Amino acid sequence: MLSDILTIVYLVLRDLPSFALSSLTRKLAALVHHYTYKALPASQRKNVVVLGGSFAGYFTAKFLTETLPTGHRVVLIEKNSHFNYVFAFPRFSVVGGYEKSAFIPYGGLAKGAPKGVFEFVQGKVESVDGSVVRLEGGKELEYEYLVVATGTSSALPSKVAATESLDAQGELRGMQSKIEKAARIAVVGGGAVGIELASDIKDVYPEKSVVLLHSRDRLLPSFGERLHEYVTKRLGEMGVEIWFNERPQIVEGSRTLKLKGGKEETFDLIVSRPFGSGCTLHQSTHRNVTQIPCTGQRPNSSVVSNLSPQSISKVSSHILVRPTLQIADERFPNIFAAGDVAASGGPKMARAGYMQSMVAADNIISLIKGKSNLKVYKPMRWLEGSIKLTLGKVSLIPFHCTPGQ
Repeated sequence: MLSDILTIVYLVLRDLPSFALSSLTRKLAALVHHYTYKALPASQRKNVVVLGGSFAGYFTAKFLTETLPTGHRVVLIEKNSHFNYVFAFPRFSVVGGYEKSAFIPYGGLAKGAPKGVFEFVQGKVESVDGSVVRLEGGKELEYEYLVVATGTSSALPSKVAATESLDAQGELRGMQSKIEKAARIAVVGGGAVGIELASDIKDVYPEKSVVLLHSRDRLLPSFGERLHEYVTKRLGEMGVEIWFNERPQIVEGSRTLKLKGGKEETFDLIVSRPFGSGCTLHQSTHRNVTQIPCTGQRPNSSVVSNLSPQSISKVSSHILVRPTLQIADERFPNIFAAGDVAASGGPKMARAGYMQSMVAADNIISLIKGKSNLKVYKPMRWLEGSIKLTLGKVSLIPFHCTPGQ
């Protein structure tokens, strides 16, 4: 434990000065920008469009509002009416009364920004070409630069399907109701979402039987043996059963899981990961079988798949990018990708999206100014790959890094 603390202190002391200096420089530049940016008529301004308003897209848009020169503006296109704070979804799938807090208006992006530099557009993208974004309903937006930060798709408790805040809150309440009524619950998938959901259910409803099924012999394998051991011990103390090396099948039309060796187990509620990624679950139409992504998510890369098929990974469907975060297809140096949708080489974590957003925004500003020396994204893995993990209402692992960092 002491060695871990010393390692973290060393890493902070090593990287904090340069990061703090960069942040201070940005703040000063943003202050100057606020008083020097001038809004021009629509016919005289060029658009920098950001697709997707989760962490990477949000911060890319924010950095651009603080740096875009006169004659340009940033347009954030997002299908949801509000920013979805997805880290709260597992907890709010169990605990009621706080759903509204998970959905944050995008209006905050405009606060403090110069007039005319930012516009939010709620809508779904239908297609993209080298200079135009087309939305469902026929609206078109020309762009000079484009940042694709469309993230991944999944369902509760990782993400909601509804695009309006009130409907999304209703989805969370629906999950709360199902959990409250069930006596025996199976959570399939031992990733962070599955672990948090299972521990929250057991903490709030200690009388319920909660079983966590995982396809491997170790929880959270990306974070090393010690985290696995700690989480396993804590879940055991709470009374959560863990069944390792299980890839169950849901018996069609039932609440029964078929396990290895042919054994069957029946539950009142089954929450399970989505299909694909080697999963052997069969879809069930039973009202108490809820498909949720406790492991695995799908990159939302189709927006550029027709424009540049060679920029889509045939293995993972992520958008292939160069170190500058420009897409791999060199015909489109004005298109960038950041966050979970991009094969950036960095962790699929919010902190990584934040760091990538700075690189993408800075490189766009450089290109606007005619500079060719662009920044390169180099993952700071000890920070970007760290995780905060809740195990019930009071137990928190505040900072855990990927192994070897």
